[in-house]
Amino acid sequence: MKKPNKPNKAVKFFKDLVSEVKKVVWPDKKQVLNNTAVVLTVCVLSGVFLFIVNSVFGFILEKVIL
Repeated sequence: MKKPNKPNKAVKFFKDLVSEVKKVVWPDKKQVLNNTAVVLTVCVLSGVFLFIVNSVFGFILEKVIL
């Protein structure tokens, strides 16, 4: 049995790569904007939550130490 040489393997790899990329379902502009808005909203809400928790624990720690 003959092993395929490296150039044949590279050609097969890129043919397979192109084939797989054609199968990808790309999101439309509306989906991208919606997903971006969701991510930004979650980031802002997480930041606010962590700020509040940090402030509360900082206040409690300050009262305990002093």
